[in-house]
Amino acid sequence: MQNLREALSSLPPAVQVEACSAVYETPPWGYLDQPTFYNQVVRAVTDLSPQDLLSYLKQIEQRMGRVETIRNGPRQIDIDILFYDDLEMDTPQLGIPHPRMEGRAFVWVPLAEIAPHLVYPKLGKTAAQVVSELDCSGIHAVSA
Repeated sequence: MQNLREALSSLPPAVQVEACSAVYETPPWGYLDQPTFYNQVVRAVTDLSPQDLLSYLKQIEQRMGRVETIRNGPRQIDIDILFYDDLEMDTPQLGIPHPRMEGRAFVWVPLAEIAPHLVYPKLGKTAAQVVSELDCSGIHAVSA
């Protein structure tokens, strides 16, 4: 929980948070032999380009002590860009919308909380519709 608070407080001035979902405790994804995760989604505004925003977020992760380990393994913090306005892009460094969010309830539940009408272009469905079609068992809010 402290890591999420620290990450949020590190975003300004380049990134201004407009809304935050509750924090959700979620089962691990991919690599299962690890503790549960805390997940949260924020809506923010920035003048940074998507690539510069990614660099900025990675710097925050590094300052907080994140080190690369196995994919989907335990980590101090993981800050992803899910959407950036209506932009769709796919480069080796950055995909928007986030290329691995499909089917991951731990992303969609908090996203639908703060942006239920946001349309996921790949499926043509709103975040609320996507959540209604996912298995959300094991995901529960731990803070408002």
